Amino acid sequence: MSDSEKETRDQRQDAAPRLSIVIPVFNESAILETAVRGFQAAIEEARLDDGAAYELILAENGSTDGTGGIADRLAAEDARIRAIHVGEPNYGRALKEGILAARGEFVLCDEIDLCDIDFHSRALSILETRAAELVVGSKALATASDKRPLFRRAGTRVINGLLRATLDFKGTDTHGLKAFRRAPLADVVASCVVEKDLFASEFVIRAGRMGRRVTEIPVEVHEKRRTPISLIRRVPNVLLNLGKLIVTIRWKEMRQRAEGKGGSDHGEG
Repeated sequence: MSDSEKETRDQRQDAAPRLSIVIPVFNESAILETAVRGFQAAIEEARLDDGAAYELILAENGSTDGTGGIADRLAAEDARIRAIHVGEPNYGRALKEGILAARGEFVLCDEIDLCDIDFHSRALSILETRAAELVVGSKALATASDKRPLFRRAGTRVINGLLRATLDFKGTDTHGLKAFRRAPLADVVASCVVEKDLFASEFVIRAGRMGRRVTEIPVEVHEKRRTPISLIRRVPNVLLNLGKLIVTIRWKEMRQRAEGKGGSDHGEG
């Protein structure tokens, strides 16, 4: 990059970015730098940033393998990269803190081993026309392609079935790729009470219950490597946080009914 190009980039970075890309990272030292550089190249090749400034927020959470140091170094080397740190392994808190730190008009949530430019390009087209305020990449739509192992696919179906049965969730998926307009979703993020594996689910459910326009588009998902934390080990936390979410939302509805305000979250934080 020439000096003039670097100066132009730095001047653009001083302004609020158009895009904020939030990626939680945990024990990713083996792939972090390569994945970040590849994602940046893909963003620019696809002109996802539309020639404007963007920020890539690495939300590191409790890593023990040097991931945090690599994230800090990448941020020091490139003004478009920001590193934030959560002091414990907590995917949901990392995602939430990354979203709250975002400054862009649009926020894109991704995974370090996915970096799905196609999803983000399609989602941004929807957001720019204001046809929706939140776009969810669904692995469970009939037209999606979920090529993960059977056990992982079954886990997705089970948790989404529980969400539909207990919280009237109307969609097909809550966890994974998302894109949204930051301003209308800021109070939704702030209202979320659970962390770890179910923050993403609560975010999608509350967005719908608070009257935000939510749509799903199909995605193709491959299992590129084993997840850092096994699905079996995550089950107790998922069930605990699901119970907390059910109690929180249903208790609020009961209180609203008692006060004569009806039983939905629409328009409330």
